[in-house]
Amino acid sequence: MFNNKILLITGGTGSFGNTVLKRFLSTNVKEIRIFSRDEKKQEDMRILLNNDKVKFYIGDVRDYRSISSALVGVDYVFHAAALKQVPSCEFYPMEALKTNVIGTENLISAAIANDVKRVVVLSTDKAVYPINAMGISKAMAEKVMVAKSRQIPDGGTVLCATRYGNVMASRGSVIPLFVDQLKSGKNLTLTDPNMTRFLMSLDDSVDLVLHAFENAKQGDIFIQKAPASTVGDLAIALKELFQKQNSIRVIGTRHGEKLYESLVSREEMAKAEDMGRYYRIPADNRDLNYNKYFVEGEAKVSELDDYTSHNTVRLDVAEIKKILLKLEYIREELNA
Repeated sequence: MFNNKILLITGGTGSFGNTVLKRFLSTNVKEIRIFSRDEKKQEDMRILLNNDKVKFYIGDVRDYRSISSALVGVDYVFHAAALKQVPSCEFYPMEALKTNVIGTENLISAAIANDVKRVVVLSTDKAVYPINAMGISKAMAEKVMVAKSRQIPDGGTVLCATRYGNVMASRGSVIPLFVDQLKSGKNLTLTDPNMTRFLMSLDDSVDLVLHAFENAKQGDIFIQKAPASTVGDLAIALKELFQKQNSIRVIGTRHGEKLYESLVSREEMAKAEDMGRYYRIPADNRDLNYNKYFVEGEAKVSELDDYTSHNTVRLDVAEIKKILLKLEYIREELNA
C-alpha cells in the first residue's frame, strides 16, 4: 500500500522514526518526510542517511501552519511527536497539553484539509486509567482522534491510533540507563523491583502501526499483546548479560508512576475484538442522544478484567535475556 506513496512522520528523528526509516528505505515508497523541531537531529539524520527519498521539514505540531504546509501531497502519516517523559510532564503539564493534545488536533485537522488518506496516532499504555500528566494528555489525544473520526464522511481521511507499552531501548527508556550505569560502575537505580512493565521492541511498534494502517476503520485503537517483566528481573537480566556485579539501589517511585500499566481497560475489553496478536478497540460512535446512554449498556463489564502488565505473560530472567539479545542496541553494547 506504500508503493509510490508519500509518508510523513511527525517527531521523525526519534527512536520510532529511525526504525520506520530502516524498514521503508528499501521499499518502493516514493518519499518519507521527517517533521520535527530539532534541526540538529535532522542534520545528523540527513548526513547519516544521505538518501534522496528522505526529506526534512522543520516545524512544530503546536503550529498548525507549519504542519499543514508539510502535509501537502502526503498520503500517510505516522504521528509520533509527543512529550513522553513522565516526570517532565508532571512539572510542566501545560507543555504536555500543547504538544500531545493541541498538537494532535492540529495534525489531524491539517491532514483532513490536505486529503491525507490515513493517519495513525501513536499512544501509550499510560493513557489507560491515567494518573500522570503525560498519560492524561495522551488519553485526551486518543479522544480527539475518535471525536474527529466521527465527523469525517465516507471516503475521507481514516483516523486511528495504536497504543503500546514500554519500547525497549528507545530514547529515554530504562534499558539504556541501566546499561550506562552498568558500564560506568554505578549502582543500578530501581524505583520499585516489583513494578511491572510491558516489553516491546521498536520493530514490534512498527509492526503494530502497519497493522493499523492495513486494518483500521474510523476511530479504531489497536493494541499489541505483549509480555512483561518486573523491573527487578530486568535489572538482573542485564547484569547477567553484561557480567557485572553492580549493586542495586531502590530509590522509590517517581512522580506519576504506577506499579503496573494497563493496555486495555475493563470497559474497553467489553467491546474489544481479539485479532490474535492484537486487540482492536472500535470507536464508540453513539451520538449526543443521551437517552441511548441510559438504555444501552455493557453488561459484560463486571465480568471482565483489564489487560495489564500484571496479568499478561510474565517473563523470567532467562526469558528476558533472550528477548534482550534480539535488540540491536544490546548486541552493539555487548560488543563495544
